[in-house]
Amino acid sequence: MSTLWQGLSLLLLALAAAGCLFQGAAALLVRRFAAAAPKPATARPPISVMKPLCGAEEGMAENLASCLRQDYPAFQMVFGVADPADPALAEVARLPADQPGQELVTIIEPKRHGRNLKVGNLLNMWPQVRHDLIAIADSDIRVGPHYLDDVAAPFADPEVGVVTCLYVGRPVGGIWSALGALGINHGFLPSALVARALGRKDGCFGATMAIRRATLEQGGGLAALSDMLADDWALGEMARKQGLGIALAARPVDIMVHEADLKTLLAHEIRWGRTIAAVDRPSYLASVITQPVALAALAVVAGGAGALPLAGLGIAALCRIAVVRAEEKALMLEPVGLGLLALREILSFIVYVVASCGRSVVWRGRRFIVRRDGTLELVEGGTP
Repeated sequence: MSTLWQGLSLLLLALAAAGCLFQGAAALLVRRFAAAAPKPATARPPISVMKPLCGAEEGMAENLASCLRQDYPAFQMVFGVADPADPALAEVARLPADQPGQELVTIIEPKRHGRNLKVGNLLNMWPQVRHDLIAIADSDIRVGPHYLDDVAAPFADPEVGVVTCLYVGRPVGGIWSALGALGINHGFLPSALVARALGRKDGCFGATMAIRRATLEQGGGLAALSDMLADDWALGEMARKQGLGIALAARPVDIMVHEADLKTLLAHEIRWGRTIAAVDRPSYLASVITQPVALAALAVVAGGAGALPLAGLGIAALCRIAVVRAEEKALMLEPVGLGLLALREILSFIVYVVASCGRSVVWRGRRFIVRRDGTLELVEGGTP
């Protein structure tokens, strides 16, 4: 074997070793985050929660109902759909009527604003939003009664501009949903905690984003996000430009993972990957360090299945298994089978490679190109 291939194999092994260190640090941070005692909210101002809806996934009624079962003095829940025939409306109709301290509002408005249909929905809902503290939350999250307190508590610090929530994936039937949840629980969540520990506090996550009305309006309002694919990142950037920080809520929410098949799962994850790459491509490319098993496997290929690369692959695999088990324990998750974990490792590397090599995404049946500034350009599927 040539010196070039041997050198490449050693380089890949070195990267795999660094990846194992990353994984170990991630497991420690997940354990610390899960064990931390939440701080009580010193103020509990009224909150408006905006819920943009499109379609009715399994369990939506329970997801929405969990957001109403809050131990919180006063809040408004604003639901929005673009289509009067949207099945999400039937799920909203099943919710209990206004309770003391609650207000439920439903907006049906087909008007479009820009290429991001979710933000367009939010803009249609905006005239009915009453309170000065505003949370935007996805329909597929399920929360505990402490949710709004967790969101409100960090705003006691006037230097906080946005509060966001990490999330734990809960699969809703089938192998593809299980693989999607694994990617969240042992990929996204630990990496987000490592990034914050390293000083990257720009992560803002669409599961829940809370912001003061004044901060939002000073940044140009929701209209400033209407053509952005990464509207969550852009909302955080809006606050950062005003000298304000992004805080994490003390506890994660649950996100119900629905993936019908491999094609759907890949489309979602490639879109997420290309969204991150559009915001910060160098960091996304560098995130290959989070995949030590794949790096070690490539070292075996480059090294001609020599003893050292094979030993490195074995160590990387054992490290990954140990880290996943530690994260499962911290997050109180059921242990995953090794076969499914191996499939997840392969899938993660495929998604990383594909997401690194292009800028097109499929979203709600339409194909877009993600421009370098993060905005969307429609390439097929009709007019935006």
